[in-house]
Amino acid sequence: MADFHEEDGQVEVPIDGILDLHPFSPKDLKYLIPDYIEECRQKNILEVRFIHGKGIGNIRRSVHALLERNPAVAHYRLAGEDAGSWGATIAVLLPNER
Repeated sequence: MADFHEEDGQVEVPIDGILDLHPFSPKDLKYLIPDYIEECRQKNILEVRFIHGKGIGNIRRSVHALLERNPAVAHYRLAGEDAGSWGATIAVLLPNER
């Protein structure tokens, strides 16, 4: 699970290329995912693993829809067996233009 803590009503999430979505409300994903992608790009982290869980697939579908619409995402795929299988999605990001 992601190491996060709350400070002044905001959740601080480490920017390390792995975002566990379990602690977050699904309604926050539309802000969380694009913001996390931009923070990763600022740190030149161009491969990000979103851990959404296996469940019934609602969060996975939301994540995929957000990645599909994000111009900073080159492509994405379900993670391999060693990285969460269909319970996680790997997104490859485009580098920031300098």
